[in-house]
Amino acid sequence: MWKLKIAEGGNDPYLYSTNNFLGRQTWEFDPNAGTPEERAKVEEARQNYYKNRFHVKPSSDLLWQMQSIKEKNFKQTIPQVKIKDGEEITCEKATAALRRGVHLVSALQASDGHWPAENAGPMFFFPPLTMALYITGHLNTVFPAEHRKEILRYIYCHQNEDGGWGLHIEGHSIMFSTALNYICMRLLGEGPDGGQDNACERARKWILDRGGVTTIPSWGKTWLSILGLFDWSGCHPMPPEFWILPSYFPINPVKMWCYCRVTYLPMSYLYGKKFVGPITPLILQLREELHIEPYHNIIWRQKRHLCAKEDLYYPHTLLQMLLWDSLYTFAEPLLSRWPFNKLREKALQITMDHIHYEDECSRYITIGCVEKPLCMLACWVEDPNGDYFKKHLARIADYLWIGEDGMKMQSFGSQVWDSGFAIQALLASDLTDEIGPTLMKGHYFMKHSQVKDDPPGDFKRMFRHISKGAWTFSDQDHGWQVSDCTAESLKCCLYFSKMRPEIVGEKMEPEKFYDAVNVILSLQSENGGFTGWEPSTAGVWMEWLNPVEFLEDIVIEHEYAECTASAMQALVLFKEYYPGHRKKEIEKCISKAVQYLENIQKPDGSWYGGWGICFIYGTWFALGGLADAGKTYNNCLAIRKGVNFLLETQTDDGGWGESYLSCPNKVYTPLEGKGSNFVHTAMALMGLIHGGQAKRDPKPLHRAAKLLINSQLPDGDFPQQEMMGVFMRNCMQHYASYRKTFPTWALAEYHKHVPLPSKSI
Repeated sequence: MWKLKIAEGGNDPYLYSTNNFLGRQTWEFDPNAGTPEERAKVEEARQNYYKNRFHVKPSSDLLWQMQSIKEKNFKQTIPQVKIKDGEEITCEKATAALRRGVHLVSALQASDGHWPAENAGPMFFFPPLTMALYITGHLNTVFPAEHRKEILRYIYCHQNEDGGWGLHIEGHSIMFSTALNYICMRLLGEGPDGGQDNACERARKWILDRGGVTTIPSWGKTWLSILGLFDWSGCHPMPPEFWILPSYFPINPVKMWCYCRVTYLPMSYLYGKKFVGPITPLILQLREELHIEPYHNIIWRQKRHLCAKEDLYYPHTLLQMLLWDSLYTFAEPLLSRWPFNKLREKALQITMDHIHYEDECSRYITIGCVEKPLCMLACWVEDPNGDYFKKHLARIADYLWIGEDGMKMQSFGSQVWDSGFAIQALLASDLTDEIGPTLMKGHYFMKHSQVKDDPPGDFKRMFRHISKGAWTFSDQDHGWQVSDCTAESLKCCLYFSKMRPEIVGEKMEPEKFYDAVNVILSLQSENGGFTGWEPSTAGVWMEWLNPVEFLEDIVIEHEYAECTASAMQALVLFKEYYPGHRKKEIEKCISKAVQYLENIQKPDGSWYGGWGICFIYGTWFALGGLADAGKTYNNCLAIRKGVNFLLETQTDDGGWGESYLSCPNKVYTPLEGKGSNFVHTAMALMGLIHGGQAKRDPKPLHRAAKLLINSQLPDGDFPQQEMMGVFMRNCMQHYASYRKTFPTWALAEYHKHVPLPSKSI
């Protein structure tokens, strides 16, 4: 059986940590673990998932849940409650449902204080890692038989009925994901017609029916060139000389969004080297399987601008095409000849220096899963036997997650993010006496996950921003500051600082609160909004150069409604607890943030959410931020419009449900059939409470609470439904913890703020 290991580093000499691996979560297979009954239960979960995979596509994260419940010896002892039609919601029933949720959430806390959960969903994460390990000769060492079995299970579980794979598990089939997953299956040992339910044959037919892999988007062209299934002359130029451009140049690395920057660092290194992995018999077979014309007859330069229509979300601009054609026709031939090739050699070395710097700053985790295999491969190309590559190998396990649908690669992990919400949900319940040890461990995790230092050395020269005092999305070792992760974690630590230390432990030192506030303040833009990772320093025009056909707004940093609202809430709370620290600066910051939220509100009263689905998510955050800043339904038009948006989108069953299509289309879109999602219902319920709805007409709140109470499962959980996360407008992500945390949190806020009993509903 598989078991999740918590906060363990083992004895690997190439593995190191800043805080003794707090928050680290790695899966390990033990062939002797588990009773026959437990193994049968896991297998039943797998079979049930596969049978229902087209109905509910995200996994329920059952393997971790089974493990944690067994380790805690948890049994739900509070009887399940139901609200019948025409019955009022009593305080007793609301309390029972809340306590059931709180006890389950508490039982799913790990030994180090964080809440482990899946954070995956995109179907292009895993294949590049498999390719990199195949090229370096480490595939079977890093992924022994049980790993390969579970990786393949995940691929089979999420193959669409037409034979392809989507950008994410709920998406329509695209060339990028289909080609990568087909290659992944073949590298893992499946034959050309192998795989469960003829997976390979069906996938290959999908690819060839659409003209073969020459229409794969640019990132796919890059990986296929690296693997030897494409030619670098069919790719757009990614000159490493970009990394030595002076800071005053209008297009400069320091102006790029950090994820885009760290992705193209190793890409440009591998492009500059024109690196191609070993051409094995399997690679030669794949050349025949994936192209509709003989490989050596393909005119690669004619393929550069091709992109399958299924993949094309963000078409390239004429400006981009002119730029790339100029680089391709004039710059690249020049830079490959003496004496200009000396400049390329220098650029490659500087690019590699930046890669090493980023690797060291993140303890070789790197910023995320897209970048991880690229940086790892670049280190191997530089020195196949070097320590840099070995340190990368040691951190692969940090990315892997096991569910009943198989093994997937996470974005990295959402340990801090998920734990911040779980802690706030538990604190809102006012059940401290029942969950004291859970709160103490959660507080410990938060305190010791705060980033201690700025990046080393002259970090500005390396295009980095301050990080001392921040919290990351995942764990301290990751090192990357995030505005809303810092704000949500700061809120938790501030709440804990007012509680009895014998219950929650000693409070954090004031200087560490000040450091967190410093990071947050540094990420506010002139327009009042807050960015995610780094200050916004570039004009929006740079997005015209977006090279990625299936994502949007990836070139520069942007402001986000939820980052802004989260920062506002944290600063308001901090000002209440530490009124003398940077008072005027904080007040001005909050005032600008209020104006920003008012300015970006949509005509229908909603706010667009950049990291969750979508308008309900953004509106929940925005209403909370405005309310904490002192705005009310009576004195703020934005709150009135936001409340009206939520009231108008409530479904017939009392809930809310929004389709992920809202994100790419940027128009509110209800779920098909106008059904409800319990996470959206929870967010909307809390949003209305922020908007003072309980004082005007609590009936919509009672209807939502009734749906949540009646939907709670016997163990206190809630059914898994659609994915709730998104990044870069078009790629959805699964936050498995949300279905537990948010309904429980909403019931806590409902119990606290809405008078009970309700009238008959």
